Amino acid sequence: MKKSLIYLLIVSVSFTSCNREDLQNGTSPIEIVQKDPLNSKQINEKINGTIRSGERFSWQKSADHFVWSAIFNGNKIASVGFGTSGNDFDRSLSSDSERIQNDILELIEQYEGKAASRVLMTADPYLNQMDVIIEKQETIIALRKMKNIRYVEPADYHYFENERKFSGTAKSSGSSSGCGLESNALASTDYSTVSPNAKAPWSFAKHNITTAWNYSTGAGITVGVIDSGVSSEQSLLGSSFNNGLSSGRTISKNGVYVDSVWPWSTGYDGSADKCGHGTSMASTIAAPRNNMGQPVGVAYNSSLVTYRAASNVVLDGYHEQNGVKIAFTELGNNTKVKIISMSMGHIFSVGKIEDGVKYAYSKGKLIFCAGGTSTSFTNFVGVIFPAWMSEAQAVTGVKENTSNQKCEVCHSGAEIDFTYQMERSSGNNVPVLSYYNGQTNYVGGSSVATASTAGIAALVWSKNPSWTRDQVLNKMRQSSTYYPNPNSDYGYGNINVLQAVQ
Repeated sequence: MKKSLIYLLIVSVSFTSCNREDLQNGTSPIEIVQKDPLNSKQINEKINGTIRSGERFSWQKSADHFVWSAIFNGNKIASVGFGTSGNDFDRSLSSDSERIQNDILELIEQYEGKAASRVLMTADPYLNQMDVIIEKQETIIALRKMKNIRYVEPADYHYFENERKFSGTAKSSGSSSGCGLESNALASTDYSTVSPNAKAPWSFAKHNITTAWNYSTGAGITVGVIDSGVSSEQSLLGSSFNNGLSSGRTISKNGVYVDSVWPWSTGYDGSADKCGHGTSMASTIAAPRNNMGQPVGVAYNSSLVTYRAASNVVLDGYHEQNGVKIAFTELGNNTKVKIISMSMGHIFSVGKIEDGVKYAYSKGKLIFCAGGTSTSFTNFVGVIFPAWMSEAQAVTGVKENTSNQKCEVCHSGAEIDFTYQMERSSGNNVPVLSYYNGQTNYVGGSSVATASTAGIAALVWSKNPSWTRDQVLNKMRQSSTYYPNPNSDYGYGNINVLQAVQ
């Protein structure tokens, strides 16, 4: 693969760290060598070159001019994470957070020559993170020198949109939006009928899920789903959530996504799915064991708290990334939620989402994230963000009757923790409820593998309600193919759910 031939002129400039005394004496002079920003094509080529070389791309490891160029090309909006240490992300645990935030804003005001009201877009109520408007390269350089800055990143740089513009397709795990509102009739070989008249997907037998229901159905456990929302037209994920053998549970639908190309727009557009992906994930986890001849979910007696946090699976813009951050923090603060499932991601780290994941994890949540799904020729990307984080359990999909043969569009790598069989030799995937009432569909990739594994965790936790997150996780590992020696690319492999709940 031809590597990027972009070379940035980087000149080291020495100057002291910014502090309150510096600000009182005026802004420190900063020499600018490269005055014009790179264009978005140059930025994408640099990112792609880094990833193709086998490294993870990181804004923190990038030069000041490169970061500023991406901010400049992203509506001049920057995301700033601050704190007294790299892990000082929780505002409630930081006695100095207000002072540090004010110091940062004062520095930005002086370098930008603007009042705080024209600089600050939003400050997160739970995290040491804020979004600010920055035009000048000098401001970025000065910010990144402050000792209490954890990261400064572009908050609205559209990597995938630029890839589509320059090459016609997004060369990444997000090469598809994951959306689709179509319905498909199910092949009779792809399910078995269980009482009272529900369709159990073929994959359930492969993981001993239907047999495990004799011990646990997920009752008493609430799973949070961060995705594109849930269809308002699917009654089995609405008014009939307690149909058939599913009872005594709730589904709560929330919307934290602003549907606008303008980052400064406000106003959430509701909880209803407009993509179809979120509906499929909710169905996979907890569709009722119904009497309507429709597919049933893994943990059919679990409750759901769903979030419409993005328009699709590609977390490519300000509102998508902000929505996911908000969903993680709100689910972290929801004491009823024990498990969080997210089948969306990015090919590089997003600081505010990383903070959100860490925040939810610090609240005891067991987090499952998709390892990545793309067209086969772009699988070089490897495990995507935030699945690669240590706070998340990364899941990928494998072919039927295997634990180390990834599906045609699935990613693998050292960060994978579990696998799920979701691709048949026929090419068919896992049956789920359709976006539309009374209809069915198939869903595949690491997305359905992740949601299915989150449902399995609900079965294990329901069987052992007094257990901690680590106890649940250890039981899942102990019941998997490669325990106690995980595979280098597929983690602990497939889970024997019957063993996990006995």
